[in-house]
Amino acid sequence: MPVREWRDGGRQLRARAGSVFARSAPGDGPTVVLLHGYPSSSYDFREVVGRLGGRAWLAIDFLGFGLSEKPRPHHYSLFEQADIVEEVVAATVAGPVVLLAHDMGTSVATELLARDIDGALTCALDRAVLSNGSVILEKASLRPIQKILRGPLGPVAARLANRPVFTREFAQLFSAAHPLTKSEAEAQWELLSRAGGHRIAHLLTAYLTERVMHADRWHGAVRDWHKPLGLLWGTADPVATVAVLDGLRALRPAATVVELAGLGHYPQLEDPEAFAAGARLLLGIDNS
Repeated sequence: MPVREWRDGGRQLRARAGSVFARSAPGDGPTVVLLHGYPSSSYDFREVVGRLGGRAWLAIDFLGFGLSEKPRPHHYSLFEQADIVEEVVAATVAGPVVLLAHDMGTSVATELLARDIDGALTCALDRAVLSNGSVILEKASLRPIQKILRGPLGPVAARLANRPVFTREFAQLFSAAHPLTKSEAEAQWELLSRAGGHRIAHLLTAYLTERVMHADRWHGAVRDWHKPLGLLWGTADPVATVAVLDGLRALRPAATVVELAGLGHYPQLEDPEAFAAGARLLLGIDNS
């Protein structure tokens, strides 16, 4: 599906922090809310949403990403992104929701779980699935560019960002069996660079620092949330490695785990059918 077609099937919604892109479809409930990762967008799930067993779904581009507004200067925060999810859900979904979160989206999800534990969540959340996110950052293997963007040279690196560099770095996240295609690289760059988004990469990576600062809260949410939580993991991920998965298993021994053998950091792009099948199982769709 071309980016234009994905865009034309959605709409812009006004949140307090800015205008965000959302795309949804009706179906059976609870609604599956899809939370994407860095540096991409809801477009990552385009081949997954049609494989959710007829469930209603909602996909959101976080502020600063994809087709959403990309304000600068701006302090991008996972807490604000969680606020946006709550706002968009309140505006578009009538009943309960379940979460399917990838990469950065897993930390937005754990903040939502923490709010549910606190009794502060504004929507009814029934289940959650976390996929290939470095929730336990010390167990992850960050790419060199991520480390640079977090440091004092981050603004310089962002200014120097270009399509060839992005394509080379993004390709490293894919498995040898399912390499990044030229068309995928072109679409991802189109979304990243829209409205100069590639120039704010250093601002968007602030979420990595928040993962350290708020680890107790978010790790505690994984451990203590009292509703079903599943883990869906590409085992060949060079960043959110199996060491991260093992850490999450230690926090939550009762979690149901689906391992996607040989898939990299973007299992939903490499093998959307396998990813969707795991998601259906963990979200209780196949046996509902």
